Amino acid sequence: MSTALANIQGAISRNLRTGGIAFAFVLIVALFAILTDGMLLSPTNLTNLVLQYAYILILAIGMLIIIVGGHIDLSVGSVVALTGAIAAITTVKMGAPWWVGILAAIATGLAIGAWQGFWVAYVGIPAFIVTLAGMLLFRGLTLLVLDSRSLSPFPMEYGQVGRGFLNGLLGGYGYDTFTLLVFGIAVVGYAWAGWRTRAAKIEYNQAVESVPVFFLKIVLIGAVVMWFAWQLATSRGLPIVLIVLAALIIAYTMITKHSIFGRHVYAIGGNLAAAQLSGVRVKRVNFLMFLNMGFLASIAGIVFSSRSNTAQPAAGNMFELDAIAACFIGGAAVTGGIGTIPGAMIGGLIMAVMSNGMSILGIDQSTQQIVKGLVLLLAVGYDIWNKKRSGARAG
Repeated sequence: MSTALANIQGAISRNLRTGGIAFAFVLIVALFAILTDGMLLSPTNLTNLVLQYAYILILAIGMLIIIVGGHIDLSVGSVVALTGAIAAITTVKMGAPWWVGILAAIATGLAIGAWQGFWVAYVGIPAFIVTLAGMLLFRGLTLLVLDSRSLSPFPMEYGQVGRGFLNGLLGGYGYDTFTLLVFGIAVVGYAWAGWRTRAAKIEYNQAVESVPVFFLKIVLIGAVVMWFAWQLATSRGLPIVLIVLAALIIAYTMITKHSIFGRHVYAIGGNLAAAQLSGVRVKRVNFLMFLNMGFLASIAGIVFSSRSNTAQPAAGNMFELDAIAACFIGGAAVTGGIGTIPGAMIGGLIMAVMSNGMSILGIDQSTQQIVKGLVLLLAVGYDIWNKKRSGARAG
């Protein structure tokens, strides 16, 4: 009995970080659903929630990799502004096709990522300084490119990236069948992947949950996902930006968990000296981290500018803080080496639900900033406390 109890306590301790933040997310959603009389979970509001905060979640994916690697990037908000400005100059001012504007924005993001990665990886300047300089540099370039004025409107096709929907492809009476089908396939894929992971753990004699617990988890998650799908299906259908976000989440979850690059990022953030002794090409990995961040910032810039249908000199202001907060709230460690893509997504959703819920309640921006700041402080404080407790137990 004592051994079983010890195993249960160990499992709880190992999953406290991710499980705790998921439980906190559920509580926050329930709280604001009650306070807003259900308006938070209405089909229209859930659709708007996806459109309004998708670009923050995209930034959080790249920021998570940067933070796990032991760095920080303060420039992503300015990169969002500059890439959106380049897309606007290309399509609106020069009259190029919409896809040329997207390619120009991505090329700009990659160039910025390579620039910052060079200074961090090969010159050895701390990322905090490089990206602080980048925040000023790229904001200034945005003002220069736009001549300190907004530029709009974008071509209709470009605008579909951030505010378009797939609706009516398979029909449906009062709901969109295609949306339900896509989410249904996603749930089946999640269940299949979970079963394969469980089988692999059993093969290597690792502890797994019982079959009833496994299926209960799949059923609960599937029910929540399909409920969310129904809300979207009865509103405007499947947002295109949600497809983009889902593809990025799946791709980067695979990269961080199963690729050599992902393992090296965790190794560098966890113990730099040990990574170097193990033969990890630290400079190359650090360079690729920032190259990737530039790419994802450009995607966020495209999504944000297409949704707002304008390129603005002040676009992306404070986005870097939202992305950083999402990672830390989602369980990333301030010292690097710890953090997951799903955790960062939950952290970002917590920020999104709080912002959206407080806006529905009519709470002013100053109070919203105070609440966000306190939540971030508590999340980091919990991380430090949890580490000290783990260290004391190990000692």
